[in-house]
Amino acid sequence: MTFATLGLIEPLTRALDTLGYQTPTPVQAQAIPAVLAGRDLMAAAQTGTGKTAGFALPLLQLLAMEGPKVTANSARALILVPTRELAEQVHESVRQYAEHLPLSTYAVYGGVSINPQMMKLRKGVDLLVATPGRLLDLFRQNALKFNQLQTLVLDEADRMLDLGFQEELGNIYKALPKKRQTLLFSATFSDAIRLLAGQMLNDPLSIEVSPRNVAANTVKQWLVTVDKKRKPELFVHLMRKQHWKQVLVFAKTRNGVDQLVEKLQGLGINADGIHGDKPQATRQRALDRFKASEIQILVATDVAARGLDIEDLPLVVNFDLPIVAEDYIHRIGRTGRAGATGEAISLVCADEVNLLSAIETLTRQPLKRQDEAGFEPDHRVPDTDASGNVVKKPKKPKKPKASGGGKRNLGKWVDSGEKPEDVAPSVKPVRKVPVFNTGPRKRKP
Repeated sequence: MTFATLGLIEPLTRALDTLGYQTPTPVQAQAIPAVLAGRDLMAAAQTGTGKTAGFALPLLQLLAMEGPKVTANSARALILVPTRELAEQVHESVRQYAEHLPLSTYAVYGGVSINPQMMKLRKGVDLLVATPGRLLDLFRQNALKFNQLQTLVLDEADRMLDLGFQEELGNIYKALPKKRQTLLFSATFSDAIRLLAGQMLNDPLSIEVSPRNVAANTVKQWLVTVDKKRKPELFVHLMRKQHWKQVLVFAKTRNGVDQLVEKLQGLGINADGIHGDKPQATRQRALDRFKASEIQILVATDVAARGLDIEDLPLVVNFDLPIVAEDYIHRIGRTGRAGATGEAISLVCADEVNLLSAIETLTRQPLKRQDEAGFEPDHRVPDTDASGNVVKKPKKPKKPKASGGGKRNLGKWVDSGEKPEDVAPSVKPVRKVPVFNTGPRKRKP
C-alpha cells in the first residue's frame, strides 16, 4: 500500500517522498480515506504511529480542492492542541506536508505577544493550529471569526476534553458552526471521555489500531525503587554507570524541574529544563538545543509529555511518576517512535505506590522491578499484583485481652491459690497476686 492508493493528490505524495515517507502506518491507512470521505472520526493509536499525518494530510487535500477562498480574520480548518510545544510541532508537520499546495497555515498560542498573531490573521489562514486559551483571546478581540470553518480537529483529545480545558472548549464550541467535520485523535481514551466525545460527533467512525491505553512494545520499561530523598543521587549514579548520552526526564512539579537542573548543572552536567513558568522562547530554545544534542539532559513537566517528536531519543526517565496514569503512556511514547526501540526507567518511592498501581492497572502489565546496589530504600515500596493492585501485608493478630475476674496467670507469676512450693523449682515467683476482698464493703460509722 502507498499513500497514492489512499487517494492523496500528487502535491502531497511529492512532499511525503521528500520527507522519506513511503508506506502508510495502520492509523494513517484507516484514517485518511475516512477523513477524505467527510466522516467524523475518533481515532486511538499508540504514540509515535503517525497520527498527525493521519488527519493533516487528508485535511490539507480537502482544503485545497473544496470551499471558497479564505476571507479576512477567518480560518477554514482548526486544529486544537493542549500545549505550545505541540502547537509548534503540529504546525511544522503541516507546513512540510503543504509545501506544494497554495494554502496558508499558522499557529497561535500563549506565552508570546498576541499582536503579531492578530496581524497575521488579518488576511485569514486556511489552516490554524491553536491552544484553547489563546484562540479564545483572539476570538474575543475580533481577530478571528469561525463563519468559514469546515473542520475541527482535537489532537490529544483526551487531554483536550479533560476538566482543565472543559470551560474553554465549551466557549469555543458555542462559537463554531454546527455543520462541520470533527476529528478526535489521541493515544488514550477513557470511558468517560468516549462518552463525552460521542455527544460532540455526528455518526462517528471509531478507529483503534492497537489495544487501548497500551504503551508501544518497542519501549523497554522497568523501575528502580528508592527513597524519595535519594532520587537525585540515584539518577546521577545511573547516568554515569550506564553512560547515558541523551535523556528526557519528567518531574512532577516546576520546582522539581528547577531543583534537578540546578543540581545537575552544579555537577558539570549539561542540562536544561522546560515548564509552564518559563517563557515560550526559552522553552523552545531548550528543546531545539536538546534535539540538536547540544544538551545532554532535558528535564520537563508534562508540557513535554505529549506530541514532542525527538528523533531517535533512546531514553525517558520518570524522575517522578505522573499524577494522571494516562500521562505515563504519553511520556514514555517520546522514545521508541516510528519503529525504533527505546527504554523507559521510573524512579519510584514508597509515597508513589498508588500512582504505580494506577499505571499498571491502566496498561495491564506490571513494571519489572530492579534494585540498585547501595540505593535499597529504607521505606519499602509495597508490591503490586498482576492487575496493578497494591498487595497489603496481612496484619499481625492482636493478643487476646485478659478476661475479667480475680485470678490471672501472668507469665511466671504465682496464682493467688498456689503456694510457692507447688510451683516447679525452676520458677521463682515474682510476687504473689494479692487477694482482694470482693464481699460487701462496710461503711465507716
